[in-house]
Amino acid sequence: MSGRGRWIGGINPVHAAVSQGAGRVRRVWVDRKRDDRRLRTLVEQAEAAGIAVERVTAKALGRHLPEVRHQGVAAEVVDGDTLDESALIAHLQGVSHHALIVALDGVQDPHNLGACIRSAEAAGADALIVPRDGAARLTPTVERTAAGAAQWLPVAAVNNLARTLGDLRELGLWVVGTAGDAPQTLWSADLRVPVVLVLGSEEKGMRPGVRQRCDMTVRIPLVGRTDSLNVSVATGVCLFEALRQRGAAQVDQSSGGG
Repeated sequence: MSGRGRWIGGINPVHAAVSQGAGRVRRVWVDRKRDDRRLRTLVEQAEAAGIAVERVTAKALGRHLPEVRHQGVAAEVVDGDTLDESALIAHLQGVSHHALIVALDGVQDPHNLGACIRSAEAAGADALIVPRDGAARLTPTVERTAAGAAQWLPVAAVNNLARTLGDLRELGLWVVGTAGDAPQTLWSADLRVPVVLVLGSEEKGMRPGVRQRCDMTVRIPLVGRTDSLNVSVATGVCLFEALRQRGAAQVDQSSGGG
């Protein structure tokens, strides 16, 4: 198997990777002293997919994932799932529906990035874009926080986010930025068109060059004393407002979905 490998940990991230088969996962390590139903099921799935499973010590798992709550399981996966600019454009040109994309401008907290990825995948987004420099990248902490979603959602790391947004506008996507001082609310924006939702960093918001590339800016109405939302929360609000407008946010009452 070619490509540079990296380690991910946690039952959900490893399960999502194993679901993609041996072409995605080099090997799975499981804590030899842990034995629970979910781990047994994961081992069975890995072995059925032809993936090597090794029983190791908790210390060995901790060496690869020192800052991640790995739940007794880790996998070495093939790197290269992050798209560059040209691969992103090619991916979007193959989308037959109205695209829904998230662009994060300078989000540096890995937990926030992981939560944004999880919300974007849950909302059926087509891709998530981050700057290559000055922002959080895919790490074991991000993968763990995303709870497996990072294995399914295409993530693009681009050299110049403002330029990439310009390229997406040329493809016919509407670029909608979020800002607390925006003149109109999120509820009044038409998100049924192909759209890129742009959210800024935790402290500074969108950079001026990125904001200039937006076709419009919107704000999420806040009625309490708090003057802003965490970026991952704001991402979820924007995504599911787009989904609601598109008529795809159907809650299965029989299963208690929500």
